[in-house]
Amino acid sequence: QVQLVESGGGLVQAGGSLRLSCAASGRTFSIYTMGWFRQAPGKEREFVAAIRWSDVSTYYADSVKGRFTISRDNAKNTVYLRMNSLKPEDTAVYYCAASPRIMIGTMRFAPNMYDYWGQGTQVTVSS
Repeated sequence: QVQLVESGGGLVQAGGSLRLSCAASGRTFSIYTMGWFRQAPGKEREFVAAIRWSDVSTYYADSVKGRFTISRDNAKNTVYLRMNSLKPEDTAVYYCAASPRIMIGTMRFAPNMYDYWGQGTQVTVSS
């Protein structure tokens, strides 16, 4: 089992920045990919960004490219999501996820490919 704990959400004005953190514990050696997803009220959970643990390859949704950066600290088993130039439409609960599966292409964008999830952290961007 892998346990994930997110932190760093909050209220920010449009154009502002936030950094989310996700600390992993447990069987972290089994992690192949870690990702961030978000879910706004009345909407489905959507992919935001992912990082492959072995070679630090990163992947982003088109809606956040150039504004968000995913990174990791291997020694701390922690993944970060730096969010710049935030927009009201970025408002959502953000979830950290981890997967032991080898994923190719668009597989990493699918929530059902991730086995472990954090509790979520609210991000609210005011206009």
